[in-house]
Amino acid sequence: MKKLVIAAGLLLSGFFVNAQVKGVKHVILIGMDGLGAYCFPKADIPNMKQMMQDGSWSLQARSVLPSSSAVNWASMVMGAGPELHGFTEWGSKTPELPSRELDKYGMFPSVYTLLRDKKPNAEIGVIYSWEGIGYLFPKAAVNKDQHCPTDEATTEAAVAYIKEKKPDFLFIHFDQPDGVGHAIGHDIPEYYTQVQKNDVLLGKILQSIKDAGMWDNSIIMLSADHGGINKGHGGKTMVEMQIPWIIRGKGVKANNEIKESIVTYDTAATIARIFGLKTPAVWIGRPVNAAFTR
Repeated sequence: MKKLVIAAGLLLSGFFVNAQVKGVKHVILIGMDGLGAYCFPKADIPNMKQMMQDGSWSLQARSVLPSSSAVNWASMVMGAGPELHGFTEWGSKTPELPSRELDKYGMFPSVYTLLRDKKPNAEIGVIYSWEGIGYLFPKAAVNKDQHCPTDEATTEAAVAYIKEKKPDFLFIHFDQPDGVGHAIGHDIPEYYTQVQKNDVLLGKILQSIKDAGMWDNSIIMLSADHGGINKGHGGKTMVEMQIPWIIRGKGVKANNEIKESIVTYDTAATIARIFGLKTPAVWIGRPVNAAFTR
């Protein structure tokens, strides 16, 4: 009864308290730019497909609109869409609309802030290939902020960081296969060759988590900001909007296709649930509870 009263009080104060997933110490979120869900049946991606077999997944998750980069990378970690966080353009560096709410760092509340508030000593990192990611998180809230020139360099940096620091939360961003999609096109042999290369890099990251002794108490998530059509994205077609959403690890159901709706801002809410974080009322994302055993 006492817990119900406390929970009710927190709800009235504008926060929702998630029940933490027991035994999880680390969350690694991997984002691949321009990885459309449409490519999974055709692509040679054994590591991604093994993650699906070992965990829970959907190939019908959706981006927010417009289906472009900064808008969706912001939504993924901020638990809300552009109408609330204010990042509305492909390459937004600051919100074009006033953020509906600001955290103590002067940005729309993100999973970085929520985790830092709960665990002041948490090890939090962001390692990314596209420099635009650097505008979408509060730098004062993270321990590691590293922009790398290529996805291969991002992988090397992430592997070293995982082994050395064993981060509580790490976001790894790959700039491919979006680059190939823009330069050559989507849904063509060159695109699938690049997706296969991304899968190899993913395998190196997964191995580093094992080598660091984190495998049994980690949750690993894989998603994307958007898909693409021809040489572009940003529109309202399903090949642009549908993204993969994969999660595996401690407390996650295995070989489980998620049927319920997932929007990219649900990723932040799911991470909040894993860590047992208080989420602000301004967030509209919901944890993907169907992914978990309890």
